[in-house]
Amino acid sequence: MFYELIAVLVAGLAGAGVVMLLRKATGGRLPRWMIPIGAGAAMLAASIAGEYGWYGSTAKALPAGVEVVETHDSSALWRPWTYVWPMTDRFIAVDAAGRRENAQTPGLYLADLYFFARWQPTQVVEIMVDCPGGRRADPMGGDGGEPRWREVGAEDSIVTAVCSEARI
Repeated sequence: MFYELIAVLVAGLAGAGVVMLLRKATGGRLPRWMIPIGAGAAMLAASIAGEYGWYGSTAKALPAGVEVVETHDSSALWRPWTYVWPMTDRFIAVDAAGRRENAQTPGLYLADLYFFARWQPTQVVEIMVDCPGGRRADPMGGDGGEPRWREVGAEDSIVTAVCSEARI
C-alpha cells in the first residue's frame, strides 16, 4: 500500500510536469490552473491502473499448482467506470497440487483454499473434497467432530480443480 501511495504521488508530479512543459511549449497559452488538473488526472489514472492491475499481478505470482477457481467482480458508485468495466476485487485459489489423499477413504482429499482480497490479508482454509460424491466440506474446527458436507456437484470449480489433479 505504501508503494502505491508513492507511485500515485510520483504520477501527480509527472502529470504536473507534463502540463508545465506544455504550457512552456505553447508560450504560456495554457492557463496556470491546468497544472493541478494535470496532476490530479495523472494521480487518478495511476490509482485506477493499480486497482485494475492488482488481480492480474497477484494471480500471476501464485506458485505452480495453485490455480484460481473463482473471481468476484465489483462495481461501485464512487468508481463509476466500474459499471462499464467491472473490477476484480477478490478471488479464491486452490492448491490442487498440494492436496492430500485420505488413507482410509479413496477419493477423499484435503486441500488448501486461499482467499485473496484487495487491501486484506490472505486467508487460508483447509477443505475436504469427496471426488466420487461431488461434494466438499470444511473441517469442523479440529475437534474431531463430523464435517458438514455440501452437495455441490462435480462441476463445482473447487471440486473440479482438486479432482482433475486426482485423476492424473
